[in-house]
Amino acid sequence: MKNKPTVLYDVPGPRARRRNLLWTLLFVVALAAVVWWVVASLAEKNQLEWDKWAPFFTDARVWETYILPALKNTVIAAALAMVIALPLGAFLGISRLSEHRWVRGVAGTVVEFFRAIPVLILMLFANAAYSEFTDISPDVRPLYAVVTGLVLYNASVLAEVVRAGILSLPSGQTDAAKAIGMRKGQTMSYVLLPQAVTAMLPALVSQLVVIVKDTALGGAMLGFSELLASVRPMSANYGANTIACFTVVAVIFVALNFALTTFASWLEGRLRRGKKSTGAVVGVEAVEELATPGEHRGPADGTK
Repeated sequence: MKNKPTVLYDVPGPRARRRNLLWTLLFVVALAAVVWWVVASLAEKNQLEWDKWAPFFTDARVWETYILPALKNTVIAAALAMVIALPLGAFLGISRLSEHRWVRGVAGTVVEFFRAIPVLILMLFANAAYSEFTDISPDVRPLYAVVTGLVLYNASVLAEVVRAGILSLPSGQTDAAKAIGMRKGQTMSYVLLPQAVTAMLPALVSQLVVIVKDTALGGAMLGFSELLASVRPMSANYGANTIACFTVVAVIFVALNFALTTFASWLEGRLRRGKKSTGAVVGVEAVEELATPGEHRGPADGTK
């Protein structure tokens, strides 16, 4: 029986299949050796003993005192940053497409400036600015600094995502909108953005995942009581179970980001199905605004 042809690559022959099998076996053996070495090292340091993992299953205080409050702070900081950064990034991205040079220049300068600065430096500067020029309580100042840094950096990145998503659309979309008399704002609101959202969604979700993870920088440098920062007090109070604490925190981060990406995948599929069935829809108000001012349009038969 002949192998089915493919346009992507040549079908491997007997020698290539044997070579691929050999490399696969070597990789599996090397991976197994690394896993064995890690497990043996942890066991040698008594990090796999049940006493170090038991508090997460038998003691509710570890969740009520450390993990859940820290998880709440992480979710609050990430949610605030997302809610502010998304519209700000959309505004900056659309501004970079403006026909007015000064608007493009200002938006481009803001985007390139904050996109070039590491988010940790933005958090440190924001914390120092809030301490120097405001009377914000030191208890909540780290939250303000973390959200500010995340918003400034991620809004700049999201601006480029929005701009790229809009530019990826065929130019005929804009030409068709102009041909029926749509203004610039109507073209962007009713034609370009609804189509670009679906194309931008994977990149947007990827950046939202980055926001969730970057909240840990505030705990490391600003004393923000987020999820990762809870490892040190937990480990100090439960027998130096550092590996167990890091493992539980990592699993929670994975669960958070998995839930975010799963929701985004569902939303993207729903948007794509909606577009296949109905396409972009322009509301009645927008159609009425396209009429020439002062002109009265009667029924289809031409009566007034």
